[in-house]
Amino acid sequence: MSQSVSVEDFNALPPDEAGERLAACLPVARWVDTVRDGRPYAAWPALEETAAAAAAHLDDGELEAALAGHPRIGERASSPDHQAAFSAKEQSGVDPADAEVARELAAGNAAYEERFDRVFLIRAAGRSAPEILAELRRRLGNDDDTERAETVTQLREIALLRLRQVVS
Repeated sequence: MSQSVSVEDFNALPPDEAGERLAACLPVARWVDTVRDGRPYAAWPALEETAAAAAAHLDDGELEAALAGHPRIGERASSPDHQAAFSAKEQSGVDPADAEVARELAAGNAAYEERFDRVFLIRAAGRSAPEILAELRRRLGNDDDTERAETVTQLREIALLRLRQVVS
């Protein structure tokens, strides 16, 4: 996780550096390009509006790329693509030493992946393990289209939280 910069400093970053910071928030090239190329931003609300709008829809390839940036809930980052610093902070409400929670999350993750053929994703920041488990169980009842839309919404929420940490 890079040190946070002001909106003014973000506006002045070289394009490559701005792109790297944005890709850590949501590794989708179109989103990175849209947000980076929307500079300069007058203030946070304008940046947030552009970022949220650009993440409102993800095609199948973008969804796959975005999900590759996240470890399973309850697991720690195991790939360089996982943005370990962000993930650890976001999943701080899930205690990896709690064997019962770990077992339930592993079973839920497996059921979700069997059902939807992708990793379960939720904005974990600010949520406890019981809340995450309840959402996982609820979302297993979704149809494919509803669940895809929920996944995109969660990715957008995560991207905006991360962007707030990168640009303050």
